[in-house]
Amino acid sequence: MAFDNKQVVAAAAGPGLLVGRFDHNLDLKRRLIVPAGWRELMGSPDYVYVFPDPNERCLNIIPPAEMEGRLEKLRQRALFDKKAGVAQRIIGENAEQAFLDVQGRIRIRDRLLAFAGLEKTVVLIGAMNRIQLWSPALQPEQETVDQVSLATACGDIEF
Repeated sequence: MAFDNKQVVAAAAGPGLLVGRFDHNLDLKRRLIVPAGWRELMGSPDYVYVFPDPNERCLNIIPPAEMEGRLEKLRQRALFDKKAGVAQRIIGENAEQAFLDVQGRIRIRDRLLAFAGLEKTVVLIGAMNRIQLWSPALQPEQETVDQVSLATACGDIEF
């Protein structure tokens, strides 16, 4: 049985494992292409969720399965749980459901693009279960692997 490269990449990465870096430009209508390989790894969804990062000045593209799994935790809370209600309102107000067109492009609201400082070039970074969108000014490409940062990151999460 022969495998094409797409099958090998998907099998090696596993479902939902989004890794790597791409630099893309917003087009004239301010749409962004989500790389085809990542769309496949997300299960070729019709839409994704776009959510501002609560800790960094970037946006997150969250696959539907990932977002819905997290939202299920909120659904388990009592209907009128005050903290859950506030969280649902704030998440709902700041999240966006972005539909992918046939070319794999999404249009993110200007409000969210402004939050992350995204104007022309967008740095897309695979963050395992989501894609982070960064301004190149905040996430410049490095010529080599920063081994100290890598060791710290791995140590912080006991990877």
